[in-house]
Amino acid sequence: MKIQNPHDKFFKETFSNVEVARGFMQNYLPEAVLNIVDLQTLEIQKDSYIDETMQEVFSDMLFQARINNREGYLYFLFEHKSYTSRTVVLQLLNYMVKIWEQKAIKENKKQIPVIIPLLIYHGKDKWEIGDTLADLITDYDDLPENVKEMTPNFRYQIYDLSQFTDEDIRGNAQLTIALSIFRDVFKKNSQEFLETIIRAARAMNELEEKETGIQIFETCMRYIFNAGPQLSKDQLNTVLKQIEQTYPEGSEVTMTLAEVLRNEGIEEGLEKGETRALTKMAVKVLTKKFGTLSKKDLVNIENLNTASLELIIEEFWQYDTLEALKQKYF
Repeated sequence: MKIQNPHDKFFKETFSNVEVARGFMQNYLPEAVLNIVDLQTLEIQKDSYIDETMQEVFSDMLFQARINNREGYLYFLFEHKSYTSRTVVLQLLNYMVKIWEQKAIKENKKQIPVIIPLLIYHGKDKWEIGDTLADLITDYDDLPENVKEMTPNFRYQIYDLSQFTDEDIRGNAQLTIALSIFRDVFKKNSQEFLETIIRAARAMNELEEKETGIQIFETCMRYIFNAGPQLSKDQLNTVLKQIEQTYPEGSEVTMTLAEVLRNEGIEEGLEKGETRALTKMAVKVLTKKFGTLSKKDLVNIENLNTASLELIIEEFWQYDTLEALKQKYF
């Protein structure tokens, strides 16, 4: 993936911490599954199985662990869309097959390992489309048993964060904060979202390891600024004041991030549209480095998403020519 969107970045930064992933599994795996998974053997695998066409709507992470005393895998698929999709089960099946193909063909394994598929969804709509491949197959329940035996089917574990209450969100501070933010980022307006930010600050203040807490809080605030409801100047000031009282270290982080946003011309974006402000800034820095941009280049820049524009502003200085930069971002 050339460009990471903010949902993907925050999800992977959070679950790349093995303790966070282990905590999620301890709290949310079904008991029958948890009983045969040795979470002490949990290891992150570096591979991703999502192709470029689907990377704007899905993220994935693969973990290896001893399952039923054998090599096994837990596959997380995280859906970024704010609405449900009936075909997600086909995406899961496709990615599971890719993992099995790697084991059977590339690694020449005689047998393929068990894979436990887990889907995290945080859209506005309740997940009501079923959790099996059979739900997508026409009149599956009416088929004769011998035909069902010849028809692939499996069940995935769905975590619909949009339906989680505060009591449903469990785990260590980093996990509970991340799940709360994911739950609220599509559901709440900017005013309602303020309380989510304050709760995150309170949780961080309870951590004994202050330096770790500050790093986690900065990661959360970057995601909130990039993907959350747009905060007005007054709302931003309200957040700063409340965080200063609740979590002074977090207040410094938030003020620093807010100042960076102002310096990059994003203050206007907080109120009138972040993308427009980022577009202006990208055009400004690219023109300064490479000279006048063509009309086609200007159109291409205007069509970029927020995540792409942010990375261009951060990384443009690394490119010797405009063409090299365009190959990555346009």
